[in-house]
Amino acid sequence: MRPEQRGFARKRISIVGILAAGALAAGLLTSCSDDEQVPSIGYLIDNPITTYNGNTIDGAYSGAAQAFPRVLTGMSYIGPQGDPVANPDFGTANEVPGGEANVLTIQYRLNNAAVYSDGVPTSCEDLVLAWAALSGKFTKADDEGRLVPMFNAGARPGYSDIERVDCQPGSKDATVVFRPGRKFVDWKSLFSATEVMPAHIATQAAGVGSIATVVQSGDNEAVGKVADFWNNGWKLKPNEIDPSVFVSSGPYRVESFSESGELVLVENDKWWGAKPATPRIVVFGKGADVLDEIDSGAVDVIDIGANSVADLPLDGLKATNMPSRSTEQLVLGTGGVFASADMRKALALCSPRQKLYDDVGHPDYKPEAGLGSGVLNSRIVSQDSLMYGPASVEGGKYPGADVPAAQGAVAASGAQAPTVRIGYLAPDERRAETVKAIADACGPAGIKVEDVSSPTFAPTALLEGQVDAVLGGTASVSGPAGSMLNGPSLSALRSGSATNYGRFTNPRYDQIVDQLLTDPATQAQLNLSVEAEALLWSEMPSIPLFDVPRTVAFADGLDAGIANPTRSGAGWNMDRWVLHS
Repeated sequence: MRPEQRGFARKRISIVGILAAGALAAGLLTSCSDDEQVPSIGYLIDNPITTYNGNTIDGAYSGAAQAFPRVLTGMSYIGPQGDPVANPDFGTANEVPGGEANVLTIQYRLNNAAVYSDGVPTSCEDLVLAWAALSGKFTKADDEGRLVPMFNAGARPGYSDIERVDCQPGSKDATVVFRPGRKFVDWKSLFSATEVMPAHIATQAAGVGSIATVVQSGDNEAVGKVADFWNNGWKLKPNEIDPSVFVSSGPYRVESFSESGELVLVENDKWWGAKPATPRIVVFGKGADVLDEIDSGAVDVIDIGANSVADLPLDGLKATNMPSRSTEQLVLGTGGVFASADMRKALALCSPRQKLYDDVGHPDYKPEAGLGSGVLNSRIVSQDSLMYGPASVEGGKYPGADVPAAQGAVAASGAQAPTVRIGYLAPDERRAETVKAIADACGPAGIKVEDVSSPTFAPTALLEGQVDAVLGGTASVSGPAGSMLNGPSLSALRSGSATNYGRFTNPRYDQIVDQLLTDPATQAQLNLSVEAEALLWSEMPSIPLFDVPRTVAFADGLDAGIANPTRSGAGWNMDRWVLHS
């Protein structure tokens, strides 16, 4: 056993606790040797772990997508290339040919062997709940008489395009029919990992019958009761994990969640697929004492923002920096100091975008083309897309650090001694350096920039007027985010979207988004993307900076560790990890 592994092994023994007796009997814990398989692997991420339901507004910027892809499985998952990969363990999906003209119809069939960890079979009702929650179809009147969604869902493009989900209660089959003319291009990404929550748990807690029945009958009162549980019933509270509520549809299930933020996943003995290679995974979210956990040897896999932690100890780990599919950006409010587009342009003109890319945007790498190859001049088209060149033309007019132009834009806005408060989830050394660089560059233009980050920061602070801008990734997520699909980026600036924290509104942009999501024609995608970016650079609801750099590290001796620079993070295949000490 290597010296750097001894502390790690001691930590493992304390972590496995209750597992140890059974593991010894099964031969999982053996005498220390070069070939000893470690029975528990520690995984560190930089999104906060706050909820089991990553589909709520709070869940959208939480670590649920990284913590639970092998706990709450679905029809697909986001693979390392950024695209959805079909998951036949959960079910299959096929387009129904010869249906009504201009209507997309998909036939879903869930795996006959699939059951939740409480023994209840998965069913089409799980898909009905996902659609009901994420479509925005079901509304209620708020205190001011306005219609608002019953489900407090984050933005999930495509679900609002579904007309109905035909489902017989308890059946493994479902037919999903889209609205006429709304052939959602990326339909294969729907009902994916972490999006399909157990319907039977929600309906039992709400005291109502089948979700399929109440939806079909139009019983809004019953749907509202289900929504109340869906919104709040799966929040993670330290030392209060009820296995009868937090049921699993994957190779792992949740065993515990501690005050210190340690989420313990253990093997789900009801899982019908390949047995997980390691019986226990401990996930450390943002807020855990990163340096102490790593120094103690508790962490074997790291997936965090590059240079976000100063003096990151990496002894015994193989680390790689890489560009991700998340867009580092400033999301701006459209009220207060930024009520004028001229003022928003002023910040873009003085922000040193090229310097930021040079200094913090590509640590130890600079590809000639593609992701991470330069300052990012598009919000909705990735740098490795053939459409990036035409779509990025307008962004090239904002290299940054242009004090005279910024001064002129401030004057045009009518703002007097403007102060811009930039928030992000702290601590984060790279983002702190970013805000300081912007403050230094924009000060001479008469713009005071303040760092108002905190360890409890959430992008909803922009909605509440507590900050003027959010510094984060795609859809304002702090940690891993993005994919090859542009739906989340498009939706983050669409009117009414739950992730449109700056409340940007432009009817033409909304029309463009709706068409981009449903028209696969290459020429249409190109023309619309170019038009959208020209509009966005004119209105400036956000300022793209660069592709978020990530640090991914795997312990020496860990097999099957494959970086995934998307919202899924390195844990996308955690059930295949094997660590030898």
